[in-house]
Amino acid sequence: MPLEKVETLRWKDGCLEMIDQRVLPARFEYLAYADAASVAAGIRAMVVRGAPAIGVAAAYGVALEALKLRAASAAERRSAMTKAFDVLAASRPTAVNLFWALKRMRALWDRLGGASGDEFANALLAEAHEVLAEDIRINRSMGAHGAALLADGARVLTHCNAGALATAGHGTALGVIRSAVETGKKISVIADETRPFLQGARLTAWEMVQEKIPVTLITDNMAGFMMSRGEVDAVIVGTDRVAANGDVANKIGTYMVAVLARRHGIPFYVACPLSTIDLGIPDGNAIPIEERDASEVTGFRDCQWAAAGVAVRNPAFDVTPAELVTALITEQGVVKQPNRQNVAALFK
Repeated sequence: MPLEKVETLRWKDGCLEMIDQRVLPARFEYLAYADAASVAAGIRAMVVRGAPAIGVAAAYGVALEALKLRAASAAERRSAMTKAFDVLAASRPTAVNLFWALKRMRALWDRLGGASGDEFANALLAEAHEVLAEDIRINRSMGAHGAALLADGARVLTHCNAGALATAGHGTALGVIRSAVETGKKISVIADETRPFLQGARLTAWEMVQEKIPVTLITDNMAGFMMSRGEVDAVIVGTDRVAANGDVANKIGTYMVAVLARRHGIPFYVACPLSTIDLGIPDGNAIPIEERDASEVTGFRDCQWAAAGVAVRNPAFDVTPAELVTALITEQGVVKQPNRQNVAALFK
């Protein structure tokens, strides 16, 4: 199944449909959503995940609520839309694209002023469509910039899933790999399984197999061994939020990979759209880190392996200091050795 034919999120028959990423690769199926509350629940349950995809889903959640309210009075619409923004904002705390998309949709809502219910809903839906299309364009641009960093024959390690499934299409970290392959380079991927939700084992491996890009799956604690044997040429990951000083929040375990890459002299690249950079957060210490349910650590689906009653920590993200990041790959180009000055320059 070629991934360019797969839509992570799609608009169909007046509803938002999203691939249920919890059941991949065993099953491939879409779930339909008709209002903001159900979209927020889908985000929270990780039906959809990955910062850019979460942002797109949130934009459609706002549009869906507006469509429901076409016949409502202005006062009713205002009250219900305020609740919709709030419930979507509460769905997941770390991925800044969620809040970026909501801010964009709220700004349009404010500009609409006294528009009729139909005008109001149609404008917000058109904006959600543009958020989706724009994400794909941005990923393509990042891919082109990042592909130049990879040598022909490079063996690239990645952590979590930052591919088509984490975006509206093409991907961030995997988008760089896809773009390099499209130029004719022979690239192979080493995918960390990414405990505890197994995004690497279930999603990254699935994407690469679909496109016949060579991929080898390893457990998270094998990365250092592979690097020590000279079997990794570069690391590319995505990100859920970049602080103003260049610190990077990504899936838990990313920090360990970055430390290992520095120890072995391997470049550590982060693919991030500008919408993922949060200039309002001074450094990584201020990035909110989501803690998820203990059940994700004590077992998987029907299989439980941990002792009953054991205490569990389940932070979903960690922070990699900017000093460990070789470069940020953005739609505007590559930022080497990110710091407060060169990150801020991206927005001038």
